[in-house]
Amino acid sequence: MKAESSNESFIIGQRVHSLNDSRRVGTVKYVGDVEGYSGTWIGVDWGQDGDGKHNGSVNGVFYFNGRSQSSASFVRSQNLSRGITLLQALELRYRTISTKDEEDEMYVLSAGNRRVSIQLLGGDKIQDKLSRFEELTSASLSYLGVSSLGVSSDLGSILPNLKLLDLTGNLISDWEEIGALCEQLPALTTLNLSCNSLSSDIKSLPELKNIRVLVLNNSGLSWTQVEILRRSLPGIEELHLMGNMISTITSTSSSDDQAFNSLRLLNLDDNCISDWSEVLKLSQLPCLEQLYLNKNMLSRIFQSVNGTESSEKGSDPFPSLSCLLLGANNIGDLASVDALNGFPQLLDIRLSENPISDPVRGGVPRFVLVARLTKVQVLNGSEVRAREKKDSEIRYVRMVMSKLNDKSGEIELLHPRFYELKKLHGIEDERASAENSGPKNIASGLISITLKCVGPSMGEKPHLTKKLPGSITVGKLKILSENFFKLKSIKPRLFLQEEGSPFPTALDDETATLLDVGICDGSTLLVDEES
Repeated sequence: MKAESSNESFIIGQRVHSLNDSRRVGTVKYVGDVEGYSGTWIGVDWGQDGDGKHNGSVNGVFYFNGRSQSSASFVRSQNLSRGITLLQALELRYRTISTKDEEDEMYVLSAGNRRVSIQLLGGDKIQDKLSRFEELTSASLSYLGVSSLGVSSDLGSILPNLKLLDLTGNLISDWEEIGALCEQLPALTTLNLSCNSLSSDIKSLPELKNIRVLVLNNSGLSWTQVEILRRSLPGIEELHLMGNMISTITSTSSSDDQAFNSLRLLNLDDNCISDWSEVLKLSQLPCLEQLYLNKNMLSRIFQSVNGTESSEKGSDPFPSLSCLLLGANNIGDLASVDALNGFPQLLDIRLSENPISDPVRGGVPRFVLVARLTKVQVLNGSEVRAREKKDSEIRYVRMVMSKLNDKSGEIELLHPRFYELKKLHGIEDERASAENSGPKNIASGLISITLKCVGPSMGEKPHLTKKLPGSITVGKLKILSENFFKLKSIKPRLFLQEEGSPFPTALDDETATLLDVGICDGSTLLVDEES
């Protein structure tokens, strides 16, 4: 089945794809003559940079504005397709029989480099089942050039059990047609319309009572349009809005509607939100459990806006939020980390690829984050077990004591959980007690650490476990490591290996003590070599 193509005139704003490549999708921006070339040309602004040859201007003549310097091109009408209908796409995807050439390409190479044909076990049965549309519960029609949903009164009888429909990367734009499709498919609960250039006119959309999951990634929607859309989604539980360049959020609280009261997951990854006060406008969604804000432009997290509490009637912000993903933002201060303790149910937090979680950029190691976050159970995708939680809190308290001993005012300001954790774990003022006890108790200040050689030029060396004073510096430990492992002409570099952290933390401050960098009893240090 070939996509529709003819010499009939295209219109400005029409979605099309390249005749021989349904993944190469664009929008018609110009129809007419091009200076120096004969005939009628279609100016297309393609969805992907690099799919075109210019920005809409040729030989110094302006025809239309392309998105970028390499997103636009002029194409003959016979090389473009207006797409196919939904039912045609279903036929193409699920009822097309493999050709002999395609079957010949299914092979593996033997030990003698000969082709051995392979056959999919049960392939005929699978194909037969998929071809019975009335039994389909999910259908993936991504990038097939669907331009018309072809909604008809008998669509519901053709697809009576369809629950999930993926229409990613097609030519769909009309919300009225989308609404009619949902009405004709009573079992449909999950709809993916990502990478379709959807119309800004959503006013004609009927109420979609059965839709629970709606995916609108990279569809060009603003939050203003989302606000209009939500009135048609009374039962929505998951809403995905990645890559829509959203920077502001209008209030979701309203006295005349439910305002996303069923929403449990909101995905705003890869947008342009830079002000946490915009996020706080979502703080009263009663059922919101998961909020994804990776790859935005956030630099601070706080509990109030302009000194006014963000929550209404004294209630906590984000009362049901258990998962907050903030990876790849610009968060760089510990006050923002502490602010997360104000969310009563927050257990799963992602702060990776932020300055605060990268010691190289002035951030802190994992154990500090684990200690400062009161209820965290998953950090940066890794489970925080009870043992790691306890060890991190003890290391954190000892690190603060080594740096700010007897500076109680500064400790309360910079380390809000310090005294709570110190009491919880029964930690004494070790430096003070050591000074009062004299040299007889020096052994009580020793910590046991394991050293592992990992440098490529060091050869295989057995691990060493040593008891050392917590007061020795990183620089001194480097010298000791050279002696322990007999490293000649190799300059060592130390890394702290932490439980739950995918990468070890470099110990580059040679003047810091072991306690300063959070090394405690049972810590493991990797001995690498300077590059």
